[in-house]
Formats: sequence, structure tokens, C-alpha cells
Amino acid sequence: MSTFLAQARPIDRESLSRRVYRDLRDMLISGQLQPGERLTLDGVAKALGTSHMPVREAMRQLAAERVLEALPNRALRVPVMTRARFRELLSVRKMLEGRAVEQAAVLIDEAQLRHAEGLNADFRAVIHSTGPDVAALIRLNQQLHFAVYAACGNQVVLELIESLWLQVGPVINLDLRSGSRRLSDAPAARCHDRLVAALRQRDPVAARCALEDDLDSAAQVILAGDGLVGP
Repeated sequence: MSTFLAQARPIDRESLSRRVYRDLRDMLISGQLQPGERLTLDGVAKALGTSHMPVREAMRQLAAERVLEALPNRALRVPVMTRARFRELLSVRKMLEGRAVEQAAVLIDEAQLRHAEGLNADFRAVIHSTGPDVAALIRLNQQLHFAVYAACGNQVVLELIESLWLQVGPVINLDLRSGSRRLSDAPAARCHDRLVAALRQRDPVAARCALEDDLDSAAQVILAGDGLVGP
């Protein structure tokens, strides 16, 4: 046996578990999983094309992080969000995400800026099209926000923002799937235009204002809808 093989560690199962873990996180952040949705080992394994073992490990980790809730029958579900909890998360998001775009306005380089502008153009084209593709909008919205946040240059802030999106992701786009006025009025497109313009102008105050208006306009519709529980 070669020296390499003698020293190698079995990583296939661990790597697969990490991949499933990342896939589930991405689905939560992007709102592909809905509040109260029940997840089983068999269902997730079939959806992701893998075996039960890596799914079990990934779901156990997400439950330990309180991203998923354990049910009595050993299944898990996406937590249901209360309005009070949503308001609390909104307040923290505005602080962290607002700070991230302020820093991004100062630190963003030309390549990052052009990437954000391209995503914004794609988002605008989809939302103003006839019968917009909601899945594409949700994906582009997430990509645009995180492209801007990544430009802040602070990995700790970026990880905290991601943890918040893990919690709010299942509800922030729920109304879009049922024909929300956020589609017809398109407030996000206007806020995104302002955000990208502020980044181009290196204006931290305007960038933060655009970001907060984006979060507030979505929250107003979500809080008035049926996707949350409680007063």
C-alpha cells in the first residue's frame, strides 16, 4: 500500500453529509422550503439523490442549530414563524445588513460592483416581465443581496447575516408564490436600483437607506399576510 493510501482518511461520507447540509441551508435561505413544511429522511434523500445516512447527519446538525424542529415521529419540520419573532429578526437584520452595505459602499471593487449591477439588471428584467418567474426572482434576490454583503469584507458579519436568512428565508418570499402585490408594485426593484446606484457613488448612507427600505417594504406585506402566526 502506498504511503498516501496508508495515511488517507475516509472522507466520502463526511463530504457528502456536508454537501447535503449546504444544499438544505441554501434551500432554507432561498425560501424553497416553507414554514411548517415536514421533512423526512426518505423525502429529502430522494429529492437530493442520495442515501439516508448523509441526510440524517445533515438534518441532525440543522436541528442542533435550531434551524429545523424535531417532531415526535422522528421527522423534522421548518419552524413556523411568529410575527413577534419576525419583527425582532427584522430589527437585527437592519442593523447587520445595513452595516454590511455601508462597508460595501466603501470597499467594493469594480468587478464586484459590475457583478451586483448585472444581478440587479437580471432581477429587474424578470420582475417586469409578463408572468414573472417567481423562483428566478427569489434566487436573484438572494444572489444580489449576498453579492453586496460579501463586498463588505467582514466574514463574521457575513456569517451572522446568513444565520438570520436561515431563519427568515422560508417566510420572506412565501407571499410571492401566491401572487403578492410585491410582484405588481415591484418595490424591491426600485430599492435595488437605489442600492446599486449608491454603491456606484460610494455613498454609505444612501446604500443603507435603500437596503432598509427594501427590508421594510417586504416586511410590511409579509406581516399583513398569512405566512406568520400570532399578533
